[in-house]
Amino acid sequence: MAKTKTNAGRFFEDYTLGEVIEHAVPRTVGEGERALYHALYPARHALYSSDVFAARSGLEGSPIDDLAAFHVVFGKTVPDISLNAVANLGYAEGRWLMPVYPGDTLRAVSEVIGLKQNSNGKTGVVWVRTTGLNQMDEPVLSYVRWVMVRKGNVDAPAPETHVPELADVIAPEDLIIPEGLDFTGYDFALAGEAHRWGDYTVGETIDHVDGVTIEEAEHMLATRLWQNTAKVHFDATFRPDGQRLIYGGHIISMARALSFNGLANAQMIVGLNGGAHANPCFSGLTVKAWSQVLDKAETSAPGVGAVRLRLVATSGGEAGTLKGEDGKYLPHVLLDLDYWALMPL
Repeated sequence: MAKTKTNAGRFFEDYTLGEVIEHAVPRTVGEGERALYHALYPARHALYSSDVFAARSGLEGSPIDDLAAFHVVFGKTVPDISLNAVANLGYAEGRWLMPVYPGDTLRAVSEVIGLKQNSNGKTGVVWVRTTGLNQMDEPVLSYVRWVMVRKGNVDAPAPETHVPELADVIAPEDLIIPEGLDFTGYDFALAGEAHRWGDYTVGETIDHVDGVTIEEAEHMLATRLWQNTAKVHFDATFRPDGQRLIYGGHIISMARALSFNGLANAQMIVGLNGGAHANPCFSGLTVKAWSQVLDKAETSAPGVGAVRLRLVATSGGEAGTLKGEDGKYLPHVLLDLDYWALMPL
């Protein structure tokens, strides 16, 4: 009876295909989120650092970093989707639909679009499509993720298997360009690098050189900041090895920030084609990153091009090394992320 008012989190057998989940609690974001984000990661893309730079690029001011907005929305979903998760497995069909500015209030809604019990009978995979909305009920981002969740009762019957069909890549014409964005007067000196859209070639690999050692304290601050309450990140007794798993989004943001060295002008993330947390990360590991140019496309916005990038975070190995002969990720690969970014022509 003492636990009747508390939330133990959902288990795999608690999900129903097609159900819609309204997540608590809405959150108003401000300049504090930006300051903390830039303190946690070496983030320094100019559009997210300067109101003046953003205004000269046609925006009303400097938005909150795309990934900061993603983390806020993602964090809303954790108590309902991944509180009892073993691991977050991947992402697809992510689109940033409009910028988030300080003062906006974000909430999240998810639909269960896939279910599949694993062969061990102890866990299952849940696919959800999550939409983040602002205070005007305008969608600001949408993405699919799938997560492995424990069963609360291993004898509970498995739901009918349904694995959703997901696009491998978002077509360039389906990317949403922020209203008013204009890079014709782009200041490359203030942005930090001279490399523009035309300087990158498909197939090119960029070693971002720099590295950051993951600290337990910073990871815990990040998960609290994004209100990510997944037990694997907070509770050292939840895993058999007694280690807290580093939140995958922490690695995404760290790798994105490291990519500034070589991709300083890849200003805005507008599409997430796919992503995998290839291997677990724990405090003490030093994260490095490299990128590969997968595709390029022009857009309808003045002076703005889109570049499709593979962003890989590693704990070692040479830039460009990803999988072994067996097709599996090498042990040092932490993250493999495929995304679209906007860059001046």
